[in-house]
Amino acid sequence: MPTPEFVVDLRRKIGHDPLWLPGVGGVVLDGDGRVLLGQRADSGRWAIITGMVDPGEQPAVALRREVEEETGVVVEVEYLLATGVDGPITFPNGDVCTFLTLDFRCRWVSGTARVNDDESLDVRWFPLDALPDLRPRHLALVRQAVGFDGVTRFAC
Repeated sequence: MPTPEFVVDLRRKIGHDPLWLPGVGGVVLDGDGRVLLGQRADSGRWAIITGMVDPGEQPAVALRREVEEETGVVVEVEYLLATGVDGPITFPNGDVCTFLTLDFRCRWVSGTARVNDDESLDVRWFPLDALPDLRPRHLALVRQAVGFDGVTRFAC
């Protein structure tokens, strides 16, 4: 996966030391009761669409950008589903990161789902009753998005 330039610049200064980074995730739903998932190139696992927020970028704007960059799909960000912390994660090169993640429910607007960059092996719409194996957190977010009750969840 390409590392954003601002992270590369920081890494030149701090090496592999822990970084606190903002992240976004999106549960993208279409009008046919399906969810958009990407098979990650780094792990091979299916996941909701995720990414990093660039310095000064609004989280919802970052998520729209990430979804389009990774899948070719244009979305409307509807609701904030959850916030939480993911990590610390030690990457194969030794970099350590912890992500403050904002997860949103999104609605498909246009575009055909496809692998649109090198971060995914596959991108597909899945019926809600035929989801692939997902991390428990991502599965919980999909379920929350489908039955969203207007309450944002906070990990405690």
